[in-house]
Amino acid sequence: MTPLELRLLATPKAAPELRRHLREHGFDVRLCATELLTNVIDHLGEGTPVTVRVTGAAAGGRTRVEVTDPDPRALPVLLSAATTAESGRGLALVDALAERWGVDREPDRKTVWCELGS
Repeated sequence: MTPLELRLLATPKAAPELRRHLREHGFDVRLCATELLTNVIDHLGEGTPVTVRVTGAAAGGRTRVEVTDPDPRALPVLLSAATTAESGRGLALVDALAERWGVDREPDRKTVWCELGS
């Protein structure tokens, strides 16, 4: 598959735009990418600049989804949301769907990533 790198502002309108750019990828890739984008909106604020990258092999390989934002301090936390909670499940979904996920920090940014099997 063709690697994708997309620079955008983290806004609610950016999620469907991102899904359109990822239409050649499977549902799990689209869901993980939009959940990581939504985490930026929820925890850093609407309008935060992000870079989304999706790379990987088509057959038998892994697909890697990365979302980079400018705040190396605000780290994602895997929570256990109550059954009645209206939010708090994004990273749990990523954790359930991905083979692995993590955070790479640099002095001026962080990248939250996940890898999904084919």
